[in-house]
Amino acid sequence: MTDMGTPAAAAVAAAGNTPRPGGSWRRLHRAWLVVAVTFLVLLASAAFRSSLGVLLVPIEDDLGWSRTDTSIAVSLNLLVYGVAAPFAAALLERVGIRRTAAGALLLIAAGCLLTTVMTAPWQLSVLWGLLIGAATGSVALVFGAIVANRWFVARRGLVVGVLGAAWTTGQLIFLPLLAALVDAFGWRAASFAVAGTCALLLPVVVAVLRDRPEDVGLLPYGGQPAEAAEAAGQEQAPPTARAAVGHAVTVLREAFWTRPFLLLAGTFFVCGWTTNGIISSHFVPAAHDHGMGATTAAGLLAVVGIFDIVGTIGSGWLTDRMDPRKLLALYYGLRGLALLAVPALLGPNVDPPLLVVVALFGLDWVATVPPTVVLCREAFGADRGSIIFGWVFAAHMIGASAAAAVSGALRSASGDYTSAWLLAGALAVAAAAASLTLQRRQPPPDALDRALAGESLPTQ
Repeated sequence: MTDMGTPAAAAVAAAGNTPRPGGSWRRLHRAWLVVAVTFLVLLASAAFRSSLGVLLVPIEDDLGWSRTDTSIAVSLNLLVYGVAAPFAAALLERVGIRRTAAGALLLIAAGCLLTTVMTAPWQLSVLWGLLIGAATGSVALVFGAIVANRWFVARRGLVVGVLGAAWTTGQLIFLPLLAALVDAFGWRAASFAVAGTCALLLPVVVAVLRDRPEDVGLLPYGGQPAEAAEAAGQEQAPPTARAAVGHAVTVLREAFWTRPFLLLAGTFFVCGWTTNGIISSHFVPAAHDHGMGATTAAGLLAVVGIFDIVGTIGSGWLTDRMDPRKLLALYYGLRGLALLAVPALLGPNVDPPLLVVVALFGLDWVATVPPTVVLCREAFGADRGSIIFGWVFAAHMIGASAAAAVSGALRSASGDYTSAWLLAGALAVAAAAASLTLQRRQPPPDALDRALAGESLPTQ
């Protein structure tokens, strides 16, 4: 018999308060409040991580630093943010959703406040590169997926999509506002604004977020009492954070030299180089070099965000119907052409050809994710594929980190960004060609065994 003292059993007893999809609502299920607050956390985290792009030039002008100095901080931020992805699940299992979100907001606020009194470039690297990079990486895509899996049975796919969109929508909402704030009051005012937003979110996170619905005597949204009772009888202690981290490292070690992993990680490395690495980090400074105002340039990035929502949804629909390799080749090819065109189109005014290029950036910004996820699953299986995608995403952010540093160095050496745009465009075209060489069919069992020898899945 199920122990009625367990959290899942308590949830069964409270099942009468759980609205079922299509049924009458006596009150709003707490899951929707949890997902709303999670959306705000992801929204803010994504915006704060990318906001350094609008602060680079004002910081350099105020403190006398070079583009190379500030690009190192951007590079570290992207690197730490990406490498945190495979280990975020381990942190969430050990610390919990609420504590992780609250801790991340505190670290972001502290980092932003301390930047207002910094006096040396290395301090920007430590504060924005390491501290804020780790904090925002802890509340990124993996965070949203875990919230959706724990709190929803029905509508789970919808919730995952909504929370995933927050990753891009953050820059859509905040970057133009921060740019306007910088123009009016200086870059320190923008740092204070970020810290203040974190402070406002913190009590909401503490009040609303809980690790699991069972913690407040509820079933997941759409869950049934029988399912909870069965789960209660099968519950085991989650793996330790150490075991989860060890498993992620083992999967990487055993898959690293396989052809599918190298191609997937390599193309996603280029994806990071050509999006977060050069566009998010250097588009506003590059536009400034051509006489465009920071607020206008940030507004163009907001246009990227709008088209990205359309492109990501459309890419998911196409991935179910088309060869994902061909989709990746199309996305990277179009992105490469757009990047190659940027040096000739940037100027003080926003002309129609530049708007077309910006729209192309948006349509395939995150459109590469659905086909890449499918190819990871096909090559390594459903369970291993999710871990592999975590590492492939880490390669994405490593590429972004490298691009942020290299693009800044190229600008410092030549006085403009032309060579950086041309390099990014050439890499995107190469990634388009490489995408077509990926294997569609899953390797035979003996090949998988050789690629991932000795792997055992953690106990669920």
